[in-house]
Amino acid sequence: MPIATSSSDIQQLYQHHNDWLRQWFYRRLNCNEQSADLAHDTFLRLLRKPCSLSLNEPRSYLTTIAKGILISWFRRRDIEQAWLATLAEQPAVYAPSPEQRELILETLCLVSQALDSLTPDVKAAFLLAQFEGMKYRDIATRLGVAEITIKRHIKRALVACLSVMDD
Repeated sequence: MPIATSSSDIQQLYQHHNDWLRQWFYRRLNCNEQSADLAHDTFLRLLRKPCSLSLNEPRSYLTTIAKGILISWFRRRDIEQAWLATLAEQPAVYAPSPEQRELILETLCLVSQALDSLTPDVKAAFLLAQFEGMKYRDIATRLGVAEITIKRHIKRALVACLSVMDD
């Protein structure tokens, strides 16, 4: 069966496999509503990135996409929980509006993705500097590299984070 060569192909794929995909998500999340949303997101991804593959096993292809969506969903949930815990510690007068909260959460998720695209040393150096407040020389000692390397790592991480803000 051709996959995603046109919206009618996706519609056919949806008709044949949506219930199965919802069940696939349900077995992992135990929530009908979230399973339906993530199954829907899987087909949206197909619509946004059409390809002209001919597959004997469309469920295998859908599962690959669904796994990526599920990982992103778990990552976003973890970030959201950490963000809400941080908000709960703040006085109510500093609480952002619901719209601001959502924008901040989206930005946090994008920054997390940007940091995940970096090498482990670059990410570690950035996190140690930003969240642990460590000095560059201490980070260099901890990671076993030169201080100039840490400066380059921090610069690379900052550029990645700023590029998210530009988009």
